Parts: sequence; structure tokens; C-alpha cells
Amino acid sequence: MRLSTVDLQKRLNPEKPKGLPLALTVLIALLAGAVFIFALAPYGVWPVALVSPAILYALLMPDMSGKRAFLIGQAYGTGLWCVGAFWLYTSIHTYGAIPVWLALLMIAIMGLGMGLFHGFLALVFNRVVGRQPLSFAALWILQEWMKTWLLTGFPWLFVGYAFTDQAWLSSLAPVAGVFAISFVAVLLAASLVELLRRRGGYMIPSIALLVISSALWLINPQWTKPKGTPDLSVSLIQGNIPQDLKWLNEYQLETLNIYAMLTSTEWGSDLVLWPESSIPMSQIAAADFINEMAKLANETDTTWVTGIPYVDQAAYDASTDKYAPFYNSVMALGAQGEGLYKKQRLVPFGEYIPFQGLLDVLPDLAGSKDIMSYSRGNDEQSPLRVRGHNLGTAICYEVAYPDTTRRNAVGTDFLLTISNDAWFGKSAGPLQHLQMVQMRALENGRWFMRATNTGVTAIIDHKGHIVERAPQFERTVLRGNVQARVGSTPYMRFGNYPILFIMALLLLLSYFGKRGVAQLRLGASRK
Repeated sequence: MRLSTVDLQKRLNPEKPKGLPLALTVLIALLAGAVFIFALAPYGVWPVALVSPAILYALLMPDMSGKRAFLIGQAYGTGLWCVGAFWLYTSIHTYGAIPVWLALLMIAIMGLGMGLFHGFLALVFNRVVGRQPLSFAALWILQEWMKTWLLTGFPWLFVGYAFTDQAWLSSLAPVAGVFAISFVAVLLAASLVELLRRRGGYMIPSIALLVISSALWLINPQWTKPKGTPDLSVSLIQGNIPQDLKWLNEYQLETLNIYAMLTSTEWGSDLVLWPESSIPMSQIAAADFINEMAKLANETDTTWVTGIPYVDQAAYDASTDKYAPFYNSVMALGAQGEGLYKKQRLVPFGEYIPFQGLLDVLPDLAGSKDIMSYSRGNDEQSPLRVRGHNLGTAICYEVAYPDTTRRNAVGTDFLLTISNDAWFGKSAGPLQHLQMVQMRALENGRWFMRATNTGVTAIIDHKGHIVERAPQFERTVLRGNVQARVGSTPYMRFGNYPILFIMALLLLLSYFGKRGVAQLRLGASRK
């Protein structure tokens, strides 16, 4: 009887046991993904960010089929997203009036969809590259990066955010961004598994990178420096407008009165900052109110910056357009203030309908092409001008995009982000959002002002430390001082290109290394 090469390989190298039963393995993976939430704000148990990916790595190490590996990765990712992003339930059920069962189903579908990232990570790790810590960590970073752009992106739940307040590792943020922190953490997690398997050599790259990050922490290089101008006195207004009332026509005047009242004692500050859409109508409908506020700002030598829906009448062509372009925007007015920023990263189904027209096949979304959506702002926009400084801007969700914030930070002296996190109630969502702003401050070496409707309103320094913070769900004003800084961090100059190049190189080496080992084994089996 003549044996094929495959049969011969199987006889010479019989398959090892596949480890735990599939059902139990999938359950462990699901739970390992679910517990990752405790590594992020508000819990902040950062060791969980090592244990969680370490469990996934250990589950993927036994010999197994690609299908089994995919199911394990899919289970991990589903647990990660169903629990880590469960704050979406508040906006879907509480404010979207979706029944409980349907809201839970939507969260489950979202978790399954986002879980595909880890499913394919596990598949590639099992079938394409060598199964070792460097390739595992590199694949992890590539799937995090893909979440920043694939299908508009959902850049949440990155491992690196768990170490925002751990300077011995977050010191890498100004050098190579949050992905560098994620890489070191996941590499360390996988290497610890190998250490338990008595393969301690894999710890060497992890230790080397930890030495570098710790050295940066101890040396404390000043990637940016103070501009040398007086700090700006700022007043951040937190209106605490209930989400179920915010957009009601009959409540619009009350909203304006609340913000005007809160600001009445703040005229005279260098800068007064209002949150996202704090004026709940277009600049055309609110023209009289805006003129009144701008007049008070000019009279008291105050710059006034506010979030507002902006209708671009100049770009409207009645012969081709159904309506004028409509933007979620920030504008600067008053003394020494000018400029308009239009949001670049819009929330699918929240601020625009994706695939408009193509969704007509679905009864509930028929006619979606006729729904008025926000327009997307250009990638290249001039920063706001505030008291002789350039002010970089991010609106709500787009501060989660590292590269978008980086581009908006170039050439600025400090940064702001405005948001309305009332959609997510008392869930972990707003606190995770704040943690991302801390990371963006670190990456770009700039102070950040964050004004929100219900919290968390805060002032963050260039090292990512929260200097001032207002309590959530209170109608209040947060006062403080903000330092203008100049210069560029390495991350601001080069972005994600260096870390992505290194990840691609590691995966290529791992791929060819695996092929080389396979060919050597095949050659040995033929002798």
C-alpha cells in the first residue's frame, strides 16, 4: 500500500490531543473576553488586561483545526464586546424605546459582528503564522487598528487603554501611540503563558520593551514644551440637560436659558466652553441668541466656544440638493475667537444612515436616502483660533480615533473635545470615553479640555493626568487653567506607520518561519 505525503506525516507525527472539550473551551474564551471590561475605567484593574488575552493565547496553543480556532476567537470577541460595550443598551432601550428583548438581541448581534475580529485573529494565528507570542501580539494590534477604519470603524476596548494611568508602560504613548502599549501588554501576556510552559526565552522581547518603557518613564522626556504664554483661564459649562428632553422643540428655549444662566458668572474668563449641540438648533434658527452671547463675550473680553448644528447655506444648490449640508460643529466667537470645525467621524445610524438607498430592501429603512443626515467634515480643516492660539478639536466619538485626533492636533497649542454622553446614562461608557481622551493627551503632548452635557467634564494635562473634574449628572461649571504647549511628539509626526510596519514585518517573518519549519519536517519525513 502506497501512502500519500499527508498520510505519512500523520503516521510519523500523530496528532496531539486537542485539549479541553470544544464546548468548555468556547465557554472559557467567552468568559475571558467578558472579564476584560474590569481592566478599563471605571474599574481600572489593569492586570486583567494581561490575564484576559493570556487565556485566549493558551486556548489557541494546542493543535486544532482552523474551524475550532475560529470558534474560540469568535467566542472571546463576542464576550469582549457584549459585556465591554453593554453601555449601548442604555441608548438603545432607555432612549431608543426599543423593547428589552430586542435591545438585548441587538447587543448580541453587535457582539457577534465585532467578535469576528478576534475570530479571524485566531484563525490566522492557527493556520498562517507561527504560534508564538510575537505573532499573536502583532495580529492583536492589526485587528485593533482595523477597528479604526473598517466599515467606518468602532475603535473601542483597546488593551492599551487599561494602562493609561500606568506610567511605566503608558510612557510609550507619545512615541508610538496606544497600539504600542497594546502590543507590549499582549506580548507580555502571551510570553507569561510560555514561561509557564517552561519556554522562558519568549520573555526576552517583553522584558526588553518593558525596560525601554520604564526608562522613558524615569527619564521623563519632554516631547513638547510650554509655549511661554500665560495659562488660559477656562470655564467648562455642564448643562446636564436630560436626554429625553434635549431635542424637543418645546424645551429648546429652556436649554438656552440654562446655558446662559450658568455662563452669566463666567464672562471674564479667557475661554468659556459649551458642550456638543448645547445649542439644540441651527445657527440660523438661533441667530438672535448667538448674537446676544457673542456680544456679552466681546464686552467681557471672553472667547466663547460652543457646539452647534451648522447649516452651510453657501454650499446649497436647489437644483441638485434636497437640503443644505448640515454639520455637527464647533464654532468660536467673541473676543479673540474665530473659526468653525465640522465633525469628520460620524456615528452610523446616529448621525447618518450608511448605504443610503441600498437599505430600501428593509421595510423599516425604506426611504433612508431621504432622511436628513449630518454631512461629514473635511479631513483637512484649520484649527479654531482662541486668544492667539490654535485650538484642535474633536467632537464626541471621534476622539476615540487616534489618527484623526493626531491630525487635528498638528500645529495646535491645546485641544478640546465636546460630547453628549447622556445617551449612555450611568454606564461605564462615559468613563471609558474619558480614558480615551487621557490617552489622546498623552499621545500628542497637549492639554485637553473636555466639556460634556452630563459628564465627565474635565481638564487633562499633557501627561494624561486629570487636573480638574466635575461630578457627573450635575448642572455645574468646571473652572481651571490650561497651558499652551508647542512641539511635536514622535507619534504626532509619524502616526501609526512605525508600529504597523513592525507588526507587518513580524508577521511576515513568522509566516516564512512556519513554512521553513514545515518544509524541514517534510524533508525529514521522506528520508
